[in-house]
This record gives sequence, C-alpha cells and structure tokens, in this order.
Amino acid sequence: MIAGNPLLDSKTSPAVQCAAGNGAYDNTRQALEAINLAAVRGRRVLLKPNAGRLASAGAGITTDPQVVAAAIDVLREHGAEVTVGESPIVGVDVLEAFEMTGIAAVASQRNCPCLDMDRRPYVEVPVPEGRAIHSLKVCSDVLECDLLVSMPVMKMHMHTGVSLSVKNMKGCLWRRSKVQFHMLPPIKGSEQKPIDIAIADMASVLRPHLAIVDGTVGMEGLGPSAGQAKPLDAVVVSSDPFAADAVACHLMGADAGRIPHLYLGAQRGYGVIDLDALEVCPGHWRSFVSAFAHPPANLTIEFPNITVWDDRSCSACQSTLLLFLARYQDRLFDYFPSQSRLHIAIGKADQKLPQGTLCIGNCTAQRRGDGPFVPGCPPVASQIFGVISQEQSADVTDADRIEGGGQ
Repeated sequence: MIAGNPLLDSKTSPAVQCAAGNGAYDNTRQALEAINLAAVRGRRVLLKPNAGRLASAGAGITTDPQVVAAAIDVLREHGAEVTVGESPIVGVDVLEAFEMTGIAAVASQRNCPCLDMDRRPYVEVPVPEGRAIHSLKVCSDVLECDLLVSMPVMKMHMHTGVSLSVKNMKGCLWRRSKVQFHMLPPIKGSEQKPIDIAIADMASVLRPHLAIVDGTVGMEGLGPSAGQAKPLDAVVVSSDPFAADAVACHLMGADAGRIPHLYLGAQRGYGVIDLDALEVCPGHWRSFVSAFAHPPANLTIEFPNITVWDDRSCSACQSTLLLFLARYQDRLFDYFPSQSRLHIAIGKADQKLPQGTLCIGNCTAQRRGDGPFVPGCPPVASQIFGVISQEQSADVTDADRIEGGGQ
C-alpha cells in the first residue's frame, strides 16, 4: 500500500510545523501553509479524523470540526479533491457521529463528501513484515485515495500510552476487525504488549502521507474516551506521522521513546521520533508544552477495594468499566455486603476467578457461572448496574457509548 510519500521532505530529518494560541481553524491553516503542498494538486485526498464515536466538539474525544474545515480549505486551495471518511466504533452510525461532532456541518458548507468507510466490502491487505498480525481488513476507500491524511486528537491512552496519528490508522480497518488488535496472544520472545506490536505492524503498510494532530482540546488521564478534556489550543503537522507524534508527545509531557508502538515503528525505519533529528518550527515550539495527566498503571490504584481481572480486553470494555466504577463505586458494596473486595473480570478471563466475580462483556461469557454476568460488546455502565441491582435501568445516554477497539 505504501508506494512512497510525495509530501515527505526528508526521511532522516523531516519537518514538523506547530501552531498554537490562535484557535483550531487558524492554527491548522498556519501549520499547513508552512509546508509544501504542491504534490496534492489533482490528487484524491482522504481525511481520516477521529470521529468514530458520538461526542460533541470540545470533549477531547473527536477531532475539532474547525481543524477539519481548515484542512479541507487549504488542501482544496492547493488543487486537491477532498473527502472525509471514518470507520466508526461498534454500534455507532458514523454519519450520526459526523453530525454530532460538528464535522458534517463544516463539510456540508463546503460541499465535501463524508463517507461511512464500512459501507463497502473490505480489502485483505498482507502485512509481510508483521510479527503480531499478517494481514489487515482495510476499508476500500483508503486504498482508492491518492493521499491519506490522519487527523487524530491528542490523547493519552490506557493501553498504548498515547493515541495519535499512527494509531489513528486503526480507524481505517473494516468494522469489527479493529477489535482483534486487543485480542492477540502474547508474542513469543517479546516483552511488548501484542497491541503495540500490531500497531507497529500496521504502520508497515498503512501510514498516512500527512498527519494533522489536533491539540485544540485533547484528553488526559484515562483516554481514549474516559479521561478529562485538556485544552491546549495547538496543532502539529508533518508528512512523517511518527515525527508529528513525537512532537505531539512532547507537547503532552510524554516521551515518544517510551511509547512502544512509536519506538518499534521507528526502529523498523517507518519514521523518525528523535526530536534532535527533526526540523521543528517555530523555534520556540517547546513553549507550547502543557503536560497531560498519564493514565494509571492499573485500575486498583483508582479503586482500591476492587480487583480487576483483565485478560486481553479491548479499550471498549476498559472504558465502560471505568465509567461504571466512576459513576457507581459508592453504591456497589450495597449489593455485595459480604465482600470486603469486589472482583471484576473483563476480556477473555481465562484464568481462575474468585467465586462471585462480576463478569462484564461477551468475552467473559464462558465464566458466567463464577458470578453475575453482563452481556454486551461492550455493555454500558447503566446496564452493568442494572444487572447487579436487579433493576431495569434504561438510562443509556450517548456518554455511555464507548469505543469498541477504536482510536
């Protein structure tokens, strides 16, 4: 799939443009206009924002619509044919998500198409250099465009450290196939998590030609969807997505050299994350840094009377569990009065569990005899509480809809 990048100025010392302090639209225009976009003329460009879930602009969950608006405007001014596309999380209609995020409105104003990339059959793409994965089910629209632009939100991520332009390419995978990244067995001889290796594998065949990292409002803590909104008012642009992610990491107070999928990909030669090797503009870009809170190492730190048995869960169940605990933790032990510690299982839950363990999500179905079982992929927080309280709870809101192996 990767047959060269006509926008890449240097493989060893790529340029990265930062802009901050002027709002989403102007920051994006400023950063984009600072790079050479001559190669987009006459090309079909697919913008891939992070827009696969139902969330409003400003929540730090989806790409700011004004960042998308500026990208459409600048790329068209340089002669590109622009489309916006997304493969949503499980259970979400992407066109509804485009409406809720505000992206549909700015695209409609510009007569720019918005695509549900899952509407057509997938294309099986081999991954010759893959260690964790050996093929990908990729949405057809991704393969048919000339240039692919990744437009993620700056987020911390409970599984992968950060979620930026390289990881955002998971949203190009067809329907539920993206969830499989969270279900991989350990890789023999490797200390890294399988999901990190899989993302590096994916980058060998699915790398964007341009990265526009939206830091207008990011997400700190329990990202990608259960954390806190973090205003930064910054945008990072580069034709090397690894370089863009490295600079974005620094702005977030993180180190790309400690983000496994980034350093693994950089070691393989897919991009540059060494800040000293990058040509970053403006020269005072480090003054834009505003450290993001990192996710906790494990959930027991946040919830000391609760043990989570997590065996290869995806971020769908993790995010659901976090929202459930944040919302209902003060009431839980009313329903488990004989227990001083509550055990909860998510993921495959292949290990032996204590009797009475609360099993959440379809992956734990085989353990339903160990305790209360809540079906769903994932269930929402109110459904979990409804099961344990034996009440019919119908308070399912858009805030309950959490990413299914998403970005």
